[in-house]
Amino acid sequence: MAIRPSAHTPILAGRPFPLGAHPEGGGVRFAVTSTVAEAVEVCLIREDGSERRIELTERTFGVWHGLVPGVTSGQRYGYRVHGPYEPAKGLRCNPAKLLVDPYATHIAGTVTDMDAALGYVGDPMHGPRSKVDSLGSVPLSVVGSHGGPDTGTKPEVPFEELVIYELHVKGFTRRHPFVPEHLRGTYLGLAHPAVIEHLVRLGVTAVELLPVHWFTDEPYLVRTGRRNYWGYSPLGYFSPHAGYASEPGREVEEFRTMVAALHSVNIEVILDVVFNHTCEGGFEGPTLSFRGLDAPAYYLHAARGHAVDLTGCGNTLEAGSPTVIRLVTDSLRYWATEMGVDGFRFDLASTLGRPGGGAFDRNSAMLTAITSDPVLSRCKLVAEPWDITGQGYRVGEFGAQWAEWNGRYRDTVRDFWRGAVSVADLAYRVSGSSDLYDHNLRRPWQSINFITAHDGFTLRDLVSYNRKHNEDNGEDNRDGTNDNRSWNHGVEGPTDDPAVRALRERQARNLLATLLLSTGTPMLTAGDEMWRTQHGNNNAYCLDDETSWMDWSLGPEPEAMLAFTRRLVHLRAASPALRQPEFFEGRTTPSGKPDLVWFRPDATEMSEKDWFDEDRRTLGMWIDGSNSQSRTKEGELISDYSWLLLLHAGAEPVEVTLPGPEYGKTFEAMLDTSFPDGSPTITDPVGAGGRVRMPAHSLLLLRAPR
Repeated sequence: MAIRPSAHTPILAGRPFPLGAHPEGGGVRFAVTSTVAEAVEVCLIREDGSERRIELTERTFGVWHGLVPGVTSGQRYGYRVHGPYEPAKGLRCNPAKLLVDPYATHIAGTVTDMDAALGYVGDPMHGPRSKVDSLGSVPLSVVGSHGGPDTGTKPEVPFEELVIYELHVKGFTRRHPFVPEHLRGTYLGLAHPAVIEHLVRLGVTAVELLPVHWFTDEPYLVRTGRRNYWGYSPLGYFSPHAGYASEPGREVEEFRTMVAALHSVNIEVILDVVFNHTCEGGFEGPTLSFRGLDAPAYYLHAARGHAVDLTGCGNTLEAGSPTVIRLVTDSLRYWATEMGVDGFRFDLASTLGRPGGGAFDRNSAMLTAITSDPVLSRCKLVAEPWDITGQGYRVGEFGAQWAEWNGRYRDTVRDFWRGAVSVADLAYRVSGSSDLYDHNLRRPWQSINFITAHDGFTLRDLVSYNRKHNEDNGEDNRDGTNDNRSWNHGVEGPTDDPAVRALRERQARNLLATLLLSTGTPMLTAGDEMWRTQHGNNNAYCLDDETSWMDWSLGPEPEAMLAFTRRLVHLRAASPALRQPEFFEGRTTPSGKPDLVWFRPDATEMSEKDWFDEDRRTLGMWIDGSNSQSRTKEGELISDYSWLLLLHAGAEPVEVTLPGPEYGKTFEAMLDTSFPDGSPTITDPVGAGGRVRMPAHSLLLLRAPR
């Protein structure tokens, strides 16, 4: 069925760059890189599943290329690579394995026979090369076409105005009652007017999409009948995941339509990208693309050909390899230009700064290539500043152009509200984490503040469970972190006790209010505003069901939480002093007072001794709005009200004395977490030096006149 071409097979030389498959000159130009191959064939797959093999005879700069006349967009294809098979040296070329083009903009099919995709027989390190042909058992590349729906004008939201909303494309709309059934769980589902309306009313200014690069399930999931729901298992870095398209084969067009819909309401699109590992797993995994093309150029290897795993996923992309650096930057540039994406969140980003698997270098070739690129330097760049090793934990250590997921913020705020820490570290976190970011040319908005994310408890579960409940994942509850910093408030899981339920809801409001009122960039997790639960599962990566899907049915508690969250987000948007783009420095402002002052409950300024009081559970934060450092789009400074934020994590009520008249002649309560919708119980302005009573576990925000 599969034969080598005859000498009469027409093929032109073409050129090496750009890589991938590109319609041009009456045919398609194919170009793929492999520095170890001895021969490369492009295999054109017919409708009946048979193939036509054409050898690419031109090799330039390690790129195998050729232009095949008569081929058009929509042609399915793959590569076969002839070359050395020496696992002890990391070399695993095997022409029996049909390989996906790393630069394919469309990928069709899936892995239907994992055994057929294995490149070896028996022992993966010492067994012979498999001769089983994988055609018919693995995904195929598809020649794409240029253009598509317009992605609209990029909103270019200033970072200090950003409110990020992390969501899963499928899970977000899979159960939405107003989205047509055939669009639920798709790119077009996210573009539906009812969904867009929810985002607009909530007030978020960017969505951060869990991985949408084409991914497949890992072998260990396939063998146990499970799925990779989250998508952190990439195969195609240029192809949108086909499973999120309402019409197979139109994923590029539908993705671009989704981006345009979001841009039309000034919401940016940030992609969660996984350039630290691939779906091929460890050396015992399948040969689907990179491994068969040039494994040493793509993956970190230790002695005797074993994979180096800094990711917990079996392999690690070699961030120091020119092949990988080109792949990553070309992919990012494609999504930013052709697909209209506004920014990227880099999963396990520390691996990108560890070429050869060594020490972290924030000026590594990979990180420098990204930030110095004329296109990518204009995108929002967000690092997850860790990998699975202790050496990879680098919160606060990335370069000047990088924002970071601030894990210190998450941990400290969780600990404060469950009464586990005092106020010292909290003060750093709510004021922009200057201890982490004010030493290397960065701004407070480069601290991505968050309480929850896709991995871990939802907000509701954070206040309802002391321990994880991951039994449904099929791993005997061994997966997922044990470091949850959660508090169930006396009952594990669901309860009918009204006092426990009320306290849980108040604590959730405390956490949300702290997040939205802190200096820095807040990130919300989809569903937290609607009281979503995963029933204590803190690692639902393999549950493509109601556990992970957004529940759009609104009872009294979800409705109240949604109203409270909307109130918070819009309060932040209307208050420049609460989202300042510069760090507080103690500078004198037009009011004659410093830009930031910390208070004890008795209105005395915090002393050094007070900061080291481990039993202190109440803190006042006064922000002078007369010199907020926020600016208009034209660059002019914006004045604002001054604000007094009172946080009380104690188990008993506390009486708080308001500051003297130099901080505000009167104070007007704007937000009170004691009540479900956040409406203050204090309806009249309180004079300077007046007293307010705060219930246990509560937050109060007051505003002083300009």
